[in-house]
Amino acid sequence: MRYSLTLAALAAATGVSFAQSAVPAYGQCGGQGYTGSTVCVSGYHCSKNNDYYSQCVAGAGSSGVATTIKTSVVPSSSSTVVTKPPVTTSKVVSTSKVATTTTAAAGSIATTSGTKFIIDGKAGYYAGTNSYWIGFLTNNNDIDLVMQHLASSGLKILRVWGFNDVTTTPTDGTVYYQSFANGEPTINTGANGLQRLDYVVKSAEAHGIKLIINFVNNWTDYGGMAAYFSYAGITSNAQWYNSTKAQAQYQKYIKAVVSRYSSSTAIFAWELANEPRCTGCDLSTLKTWVVNTSKYIKSLDSKHMVTTGEEGFGPIPGDDGSYPYQLSAGGSNFTANCEVPTIDFCTYHLYPESWSVTPTQAWGNQWIKAHAQACTAVGKPCLLEEFGASNNCGIESDWQATALKAAGTGADLFWQYGDTLSYGQTSQDGNTAFYGDALYTCLVTNHIKAIDSL
Repeated sequence: MRYSLTLAALAAATGVSFAQSAVPAYGQCGGQGYTGSTVCVSGYHCSKNNDYYSQCVAGAGSSGVATTIKTSVVPSSSSTVVTKPPVTTSKVVSTSKVATTTTAAAGSIATTSGTKFIIDGKAGYYAGTNSYWIGFLTNNNDIDLVMQHLASSGLKILRVWGFNDVTTTPTDGTVYYQSFANGEPTINTGANGLQRLDYVVKSAEAHGIKLIINFVNNWTDYGGMAAYFSYAGITSNAQWYNSTKAQAQYQKYIKAVVSRYSSSTAIFAWELANEPRCTGCDLSTLKTWVVNTSKYIKSLDSKHMVTTGEEGFGPIPGDDGSYPYQLSAGGSNFTANCEVPTIDFCTYHLYPESWSVTPTQAWGNQWIKAHAQACTAVGKPCLLEEFGASNNCGIESDWQATALKAAGTGADLFWQYGDTLSYGQTSQDGNTAFYGDALYTCLVTNHIKAIDSL
């Protein structure tokens, strides 16, 4: 695989100075911390998007040099080390403070129009990705680098984990957002807690990236619903949805997060959970939870969109009767949840291999078309929020093309984004496209060109 490093990063790593050549079309040419060339190739000029990012765009500008605005950041006393995901937590070695003098990029709060998404005033089809680990990073420069790469690639939406629950409170600076230790939950708003998510939002604002932030995991990674069990006196996810004690603390956590960013233009949507399931439950259990939780979020923040984070299970027009189309697959009904008034758009995922279905273009294409048809009937956009077929460019790019053409689907987010940061590569879970590699060209560069050609 091929990985892309800026000259500045390479020089910092090796101590060697490099001659700076002209920046290629649509490449970065300025911004806070940037030390590369500020001169663009012929026919392009350096245009400032925000304090963090300037880009070579077509046309003759007033100057080939971008203005760089410096931000005061308390330097780290030592290099930052982050344990590679997936692990329960990510360890903080640095005590670097969040930058305080950033200026939010021009933009507005995302919304919908029929089955289209509107981002910064423009209705259209959008591409994005997932980065569950970004809120657990402790080096601000790493976060900024990811945001710069997303922006320069044309990706607009980034889905991140807004939860990180533990049952034993770390004492070594490890990042966590909520602890259920000692029988009493504590929300961590400190430097190794939600302040890490603060910086993700700040950087997203500066780079024009829109974030989907969720509040709990169906799975045990980073705590999940299981972290609530002992505190609430329950033993299963199915009980979690009906537990007064668990839901009260869940809503308390939601309020703690939403209140921090309720005015931010970087928030694309609040998401109830990552892949909520209630296996073996009556369908009313999950539906009632969706209704109550989405209403609660809207009572806290009526400006931003709310969605479920579900996988799209349940019978819908065009289904083939396979497992994912069964009500028993997750104890949910995709269409019924999509129709909830306080849900603004509907999510579905695509992992045939995990669902005992052969991962072919044909099956995935039909899954996409069926959900797009269901969303069209409801009058809301569908978001193909996660998809993967073991890094198979041919299959995954074909799914993207189908989603792009399917009226009813307004955006797609591949799982997952990868990059080379200060500590090395981020997680490769078998469905990771790393910035600058061949798969990234397939799933991002080529896909963005197809979207732009519409």
